[in-house]
Amino acid sequence: MSDEEHHFESKADAGASKTYPQQAGTIRKNGYIVIKGRPCKVVEVSTSKTGKHGHAKCHFVAIDIFNGKKLEDIVPSSHNCDVPHVNRTDYQLIDISEDGFVSLLTETGGTKDDLRLPTDEALLVQIKDGFAEGKDLVVSVMSSMGEEQICALKDIGPK
Repeated sequence: MSDEEHHFESKADAGASKTYPQQAGTIRKNGYIVIKGRPCKVVEVSTSKTGKHGHAKCHFVAIDIFNGKKLEDIVPSSHNCDVPHVNRTDYQLIDISEDGFVSLLTETGGTKDDLRLPTDEALLVQIKDGFAEGKDLVVSVMSSMGEEQICALKDIGPK
């Protein structure tokens, strides 16, 4: 036995994984999948028959949930795919700053100031116009794999 102390440097977070494994054959349309390291929503799944070497293959066509890019992947149906943890949270919009960041009210009464306005033009115009008119707006924020983005808007009436 040695008397020297061991020091471990941990570069991990709290241990909550960004993804979980799921068998490729069980992933359906409108589900989520990680393709090329990006969280995506599945828009089309097709399964090929088993060939002479044994594996049926699943062909996934999916759209990145943050930037809207179309991605494709082919995986043997018996293999595991990464599925991202996707959360949607509603926040009330308090303010929009000049530099494109929004100030949001959380359920606990605190503020969240680290989110940018969405890049989607139609949603951006709706948020800015609604805010300029003094409406009470609730935005839905989608978060997955360490990224967050405003994805929807609800009008809950005038202030």
